[in-house]
Amino acid sequence: MAIISDIEEEPEHQRPSTSSSSESSAGRYDGILKPILDQQGPLGLMETMIDFIRRKTDLFKDESLEKKISAIVSSKRKYAEERKKKAAERGLEETGKAEKRLKEAEVKSDSTEKEPADKLKGEIKAKENGAVREPNKGNGLDLENYSWTQTLQEVTVTVPVPPGTKSRFIACEIKKDRLKVGLKGQPPIIDGDLYQSVKVDDCFWSIEDAKFISVLLTKQNQREWWKCLVKGDPEIDTQKAEPESSKLSDLDPETRQTVEKMMFDQRQKSMGLPTSDEMQKQDILKKFMAEHPEMDFSRAKIS
Repeated sequence: MAIISDIEEEPEHQRPSTSSSSESSAGRYDGILKPILDQQGPLGLMETMIDFIRRKTDLFKDESLEKKISAIVSSKRKYAEERKKKAAERGLEETGKAEKRLKEAEVKSDSTEKEPADKLKGEIKAKENGAVREPNKGNGLDLENYSWTQTLQEVTVTVPVPPGTKSRFIACEIKKDRLKVGLKGQPPIIDGDLYQSVKVDDCFWSIEDAKFISVLLTKQNQREWWKCLVKGDPEIDTQKAEPESSKLSDLDPETRQTVEKMMFDQRQKSMGLPTSDEMQKQDILKKFMAEHPEMDFSRAKIS
């Protein structure tokens, strides 16, 4: 692993409050009921209370008892539904705040503000699309503390740090199957197992403009897209990854053929059509059938 750099380097929602009379009543009964609960458990407490009410009152003789109990259950259910509705409204409010921040970021024309805007877009899309996310323009993903892009050969990781950070303050450890990046004396920003192994000797990191850590990782397997940088992070939809066609001409013939085959197979799968390997098997079987008309192929399945 080589190192290239000598440059300068939300309020918690409270539960619905009850009235003062309810609190005082609850406090009075806690001292009576808690010893029974501790000794006999919830079922024992319930049996004791029902037996007490049966002996000391005529509640069970009341013909409207069933309606009264139903009314209590309905009241509790309505309260639970109201709490669920309020929680949903808070979620919509948080999404609205994110969209407002996005609009404010997009208003700024300075190129230094484009990255926060793109990151906010990624946050909103993540809330709408669920676990598997749309890749960014670099076939990677913009996350809260870092972003990453990829080609079939390499992965580039960008980690923002305080302006003026120098290389001597950086802690970066690149292993075959693991990556750890952060500032010395602080919890790491990235620390986890890589999606796939890398060629450690062909990996390096540097400080860019004294405010970004840039880590370049060279893939061991250069024929597959990574779904995430480190395992456990949100994954991208690799079916939507788009290799730069302008770079295909730079590849050696064998690698270029492999890449083009993979691109073709991905398009076929997305349309529910057979891949190149499946098409080849079909052609071989059809040719064999033509050469042996005397054989019965009525039960043969061509997949």
